[in-house]
Amino acid sequence: MGNSLFEQLKKTGLVDEKKAKKVKQGQYKSKKQKGKKGAPVPLSEATLLAQQTLTEKAERDRLLNQQRKDEAERKAITAQIRQLIQTNHVENSDGEVVYHFTDATVVKRLHVSPQVHRHLASGRLAIAKLDDGYELVPLAVAEKIRQRDEQCIILCGQSNEAETTEDDPYADYKIPDDLMW
Repeated sequence: MGNSLFEQLKKTGLVDEKKAKKVKQGQYKSKKQKGKKGAPVPLSEATLLAQQTLTEKAERDRLLNQQRKDEAERKAITAQIRQLIQTNHVENSDGEVVYHFTDATVVKRLHVSPQVHRHLASGRLAIAKLDDGYELVPLAVAEKIRQRDEQCIILCGQSNEAETTEDDPYADYKIPDDLMW
């Protein structure tokens, strides 16, 4: 009956002398640090500064990781757009018709064939910006590119029939799509 819990655990082999000494030392240190009346000892200025620098470092690391993640995501989207344009572009190098369009505030032009010009005017083809040049892509591909980056699609022609209003005095005079300026 006089056996303590420690002696009973020792007999069963669950605890050895080294572990018991470590536990007793830990308990002694924690009692010592509590000070009088069980109140914790106030933290020193050095430990407060160390904790503050650790939290600042963790925040900087989190921001840096977020920036790296955003950069990698942006590069992946750019690579997807580049691949979509390069695999689906329409050849237009043999054109004798000039097609004018605006890129931001600058008027640009492409030399295209009459058939490609009709497709651009009717909205079946779109103009996509690739690096410093422009490529023609089908409308379905242009929509996929637009979902990834709005600024890569320069011109995506839509049909103008929906834009007519009832009060338009020139509604009876339709402008032909193949009008050359």
